This record gives sequence, structure tokens and C-alpha cells, in this order.
Amino acid sequence: MSNIILDAELRTDLGKGASRRLRHANQMPAIIYGGEAAPISIMFAHNKFFKAQEEEAFYSSILTIKVDGKEEKVIVKAMQRHSHKPQVNHADFLRVDETHAIHTLVPVHFLNEDTNAALKAGGVISHNMTTVEVACLPANLPEFIEVDVAALEVDHTIHLSDLVLPEGVTSVELAKGADHDQAVVTIHTPKGASVSDEEASEEAAE
Repeated sequence: MSNIILDAELRTDLGKGASRRLRHANQMPAIIYGGEAAPISIMFAHNKFFKAQEEEAFYSSILTIKVDGKEEKVIVKAMQRHSHKPQVNHADFLRVDETHAIHTLVPVHFLNEDTNAALKAGGVISHNMTTVEVACLPANLPEFIEVDVAALEVDHTIHLSDLVLPEGVTSVELAKGADHDQAVVTIHTPKGASVSDEEASEEAAE
């Protein structure tokens, strides 16, 4: 798990006008809430924050925010971005407790697409899900979930129930019942042709 540490400052000047002034000064407002402690309003140097959040692990890791001499363990709950500028306008962070399970999204990494026979024969892959919502204790939170598509055949699908999740990690959707066993990735036959047609064309060309 990545050890991402962010430095923040407390902010007491609140409201839309105050937030606007912060952004003009290259600062970014944020809030930390959850647990038994009261919510706190904080601010970051935007450039440093923006660079940190570009890492994929930023969104699937327990982050450490240092503020007012204390450390807060949190996960990202919401991010407000500018409509067209590379700018984060506001961030919400949820405190985590090592003894309580958290629900969060974890990115999916698809492996071995370059060696998949169906794709080489002209099949088309559909990534139906790029993140999976999981439930686990903070210590068990994975940075990503790997999905090996090496043996996936045309017109076949890998579902949530097919994923191999780390110990102590469960799928939030699957916990709702079998009818929530969503498709994660599928390989389709190209429209207007079958994979066998593609193979025949390749053989003729050779």
C-alpha cells in the first residue's frame, strides 16, 4: 500500500467567497469528517495536491494528512474539479478507523490483453468496469485488483464472482445478492464478422 502523506493547514475563513479567494491564491479548500471527532476545514497548496492526486494509488489508499501537528488517516470520498482547467476545486476526506470496515472504489488492472488469442484473432474487448467497490478493514485495502484476461474467449465474460480478491476484501455489489454479479470484462466478435472470418483472412494474406 502506498504511503501518501499530505501537508495541510487549518482554515477558519469559510464560505464560497473565502474558497474563491483561496483558489486565486493557489490554495485548495477541503474538509475532513467522520468518526467521533468533529469535521475540520483545511486547505492545501494546490500544486502539491494536484501532483499527488495524479497517482492512481491516491484514490485507493489510506492517506495521511498532517494538519495542526496531528495526523489524520483518511480516504478520498469526493473531489470537485474545474470544468475545463487542470484544477481541483474541493476535496472531501473520510476518517478511517483500523477496527471498522470501509467501502471504497479500487481500480481494475487488466492483464495479458496482448497475449489473448481471441483479441489477436480480431475480437473486441469491452471493459465494463474500471473500478470495483470493495469492503474491508483499512489494513487490507488493495491499491488495485488484477483481472487476467489471457484465457478469455470470444463472447465470454468475466464477472465480479470470478475475481480473486485479496484476503479480507469483499465485493460490495456481490454482497447484495447473486443478481448483482455484474460483468467486468467481455470479448465480443467484431460487428459484421466472426473471429473465424478474421482468422481465414489472415491465413489467406499469409
